[in-house]
This record gives sequence, structure tokens and C-alpha cells, in this order.
Amino acid sequence: MVESNSDNEGKSFESGAPIPQGHIEGANISHGEPIEEVDHASEGSEPELTGCGGSACCDPRQPTYRFSSLIFMCLLGFGSYFCYDSPASLQDQIKDDMGVNTVQFASLYSLYSWPNVVLSFVGGFLIDRVFGIRMGAILFSSIVTVSQFVYAIGAFVNQFWIMQLGRFIFGVGGESLAVAQNTYAVSWFKGKELNAVFGLTLSMARVGSTVNFLLMGPIYAAVDVFDEEYKALGVSALVASSTCIISLLCAIILGILDKRRSSVLRLNTAESGEKVKITDVLTFPLSFWLISVICVTYYVAVFPFIGLAKVFFMRKFDFNESQANGVSSVVYILSAVVSPLMGLLVDITGRNIFWVFFAVLVSLGSHAVLAFTFLNPFVAMSILGLAYSLLASSLWPMVSLVIPEHQLGSAYGMMQSIQNLGLALISMLAGLIVDKKGYLLVEMFYMVWLCVALASTAVIWVVDNSGDGYLMMSPAKRKAFHADLEKKKVNKDPTAKVNEAYDANE
Repeated sequence: MVESNSDNEGKSFESGAPIPQGHIEGANISHGEPIEEVDHASEGSEPELTGCGGSACCDPRQPTYRFSSLIFMCLLGFGSYFCYDSPASLQDQIKDDMGVNTVQFASLYSLYSWPNVVLSFVGGFLIDRVFGIRMGAILFSSIVTVSQFVYAIGAFVNQFWIMQLGRFIFGVGGESLAVAQNTYAVSWFKGKELNAVFGLTLSMARVGSTVNFLLMGPIYAAVDVFDEEYKALGVSALVASSTCIISLLCAIILGILDKRRSSVLRLNTAESGEKVKITDVLTFPLSFWLISVICVTYYVAVFPFIGLAKVFFMRKFDFNESQANGVSSVVYILSAVVSPLMGLLVDITGRNIFWVFFAVLVSLGSHAVLAFTFLNPFVAMSILGLAYSLLASSLWPMVSLVIPEHQLGSAYGMMQSIQNLGLALISMLAGLIVDKKGYLLVEMFYMVWLCVALASTAVIWVVDNSGDGYLMMSPAKRKAFHADLEKKKVNKDPTAKVNEAYDANE
């Protein structure tokens, strides 16, 4: 999980702007193609909507429709984000009521994480090739909902292995649902407010986790009326499953809205004539693999670090437990608030690579301050929270700039698989370093990984610059770039526009 579910995360051109297909001739980077909207206005065939269907909130051509759908898009993963952290918020109760030790408790997370080293990519491929985004989102949301019920039943009948089974099933659906959410975001918002939307989904991930930690304890206390306390644990988990039901309903509603959008706008999906194969991953450009390297090497300096930060702050700065927890939570709290703003900044300015480089550099400085000074860690953690929000809002949308639309599910799935593998392995290694060498060395360990992320960003900058410089373009330049490509396309094939109009009228 990107922490959580991943977490998760543009180009700026008008919704009617034509998009080149596949690799661009003469360029070193393959720019992802969003779903094209055929310009029916020029053909005189634009569908006329009347009554309620023609109102702003029901007309897919209006921004109101798009932003109304964004609400359901954000809530699509809320239940998964909420329930992912349910074991952590009731850790003491689970260990006491179920009679398990720390290693057994930790299995509730490892059973989620390890399968997703493979399942994230498989889920993304299934979205691209088999189910499609609508059915895929509904299917994986249903799996998450069922898994939480299984987990709750296991607690209610005092069978820990059933709880473990529930968490395994949860892993099957959770990461793939995050892939579907990312793919929906690109489909609806690429070329518009994509970076801000990724920032907003990141905020919802943080809000889901925060609300879970705030509510699960009081919920458990409120239902603790049974002679067998494990039943209170089961009821608490059952209450948490209501968030998954809400997310499932959002998946269904979003599917309906997306189908209407495709029908009214008569979208030319990239799927036509493009069969996705599992071996397509071998054709992904160098830029994608560098983005994945940046993702895993940066995130290992955030999530595993926060997991170990409490004791670090208590030992180095002589904080009590409450103070240490407060400082540790600063990154998540800040990201919940500022991520959409950071995404909006990237939408306005473009130049995604620059912002990724800047975010990694600032994060490296934050870790250096924590490692080598005694400055109040609240300052460094606040800066780290801002940098993390900026990176997530600029890095994840970059995938849609280098991968074609019909392969985005596979691409996001592969990226999350790499992230899960890296987080699992490096988290264990960080724990060993703490036990053997202490916290100063583990801070330096995180800084090394950030240096790798910084170097990878520099390489992708060079690769981009040696081509057309697309990832460092401003939104206006990207729009002009696509307009120029379309002119060349029409000049090369004068019948293209005629055929497109004929196909649309058919």
C-alpha cells in the first residue's frame, strides 16, 4: 500500500484537443494519450441535451458534472483507506482480546502487503484488458467490502485465522482499487486539473487514516457490552465495514456517470484497435522505470521513517510519548491539508520534473536536519510534510504523460507493485539497522535512498531534455505541442479527419 493504499497521483490542453497515438515520431518519450473527445460541434452532430439532462450537473460537457463526479472518485477509496489502519488503531485490544503476540498482530499487515508485490500489477492489467475501469472499480470495491466483513466475523467468533484471511482478501482488492482510482482520475482530468486531483485523493487517504484513529477507539468502547470482549472487537470491525459499503456505492454511481460521459461525449477510447498484453510492460519507456525508482526510493524515506520516528524523537529529543506521536503525525496532517494546493501549483506551472527534483532535495535537507542537529523536529517534519505533498502531486500524474491511455492500469499497477516490494524489503532492513546500529545510522540510510531518488530525477530530466522536453513544458507549451503534432498528422494523412468524422457519425 502506498502507506495505506497507495497512494497514490499534467498536461494542459483543451478537452477537444487531438492527441497523438502511441510513440511520437522523433521523440524519446512516449506520451500517454488520454481518451479523445471528438469535436462534434464542428461536424454539426453534437448531441442536444434537454430537460434535466441538459442542466450543468447532468451535462458531461460542463465542468460542474466533472467536479460533481470528483466527489465519488475521492470517496471510492475512502473505505479502503479507513479499514487499512483498523488493526493499528485497536492494536492493544486485538492483542488482548484475541490472545495474539506482536508477530501475529503484524501478520495482519504483512498478509496485505506481500501478495501485492504481484497482485497490484495483475489488477492493473485486468482493468486494462479484461474488466475495464468501471467494472474493475466495482469488482475490487466489492472484494474490499467482503474482506472487511470476513475480518469482522473472524473477530466476532474469536478465530484469528479468519481475521488473517480477511486481511489477505483485503489486499487482493485494496491496491487494485487504488489503481482503478488513479486510472479514473487520468481519464477524467488529464489535461485539466489532474495534479490537483491526485493531491485531493492523497488528502482523502490521509483523512481516512486519521478518522479511523479518531473513531475506532471510541466505537470499541461504546460496543464493549459483551461478556466476551472479542465480540466487541468484531462489532467494531463490522461498523468500520460501513465505510466500504459507501465506497462500493460510489463505485457504482461513478460507473454510471462515466458511462453517460462516454456516451454523450462519444469518446474514442484508446482500447479500440489496441489489445493490451501482459508483455507490454517490457515496452514501457525508460522514463516510466525512472519514475518507479523515484517513487520507491523516496517513499522508503517517509513511511518506514514515520513508523520508527516515535522512539527516535523520544530518545534524541527527550520527548514523552504524546509529544513524539504529535510530531510523527505532522507529515500526514499537513499532506491532508496542502496536497490539493500543491497539485494546483503543478497544474498551473507544469514542469513536473522540476517539482519532483525540488521535493526530493527539500526532503533530503529535512532528514539531514533531523540527523545532525537538535533543532525542534517539528520544523523538519513540517517541511518534510510539504515536500511529500508536492512530490506525490507531481510524480504520480507523470505516469500518464509517458504511458498510453490503454496501458495506464498496467503501468500504475506495476508502479505500486515495485513500491510494495521496496517498502517491504527496506522497512525490514531499516529495522535491523536500528537494532544493530541505532537511529543516527538509519537516518543516514534514508538519506542514501533520497540521494538515489535525486539522481534518478536528474537522469529522467536529461532523458526528457534529449527528446522534446515534454515533461518540463508549461501547460501552454504542451497545448501548442499537441496542436503542432495534430497539424503534422493531418498533413501526413489528409483523410484522417474525414474518416474520424465518418466513424463518429456511424
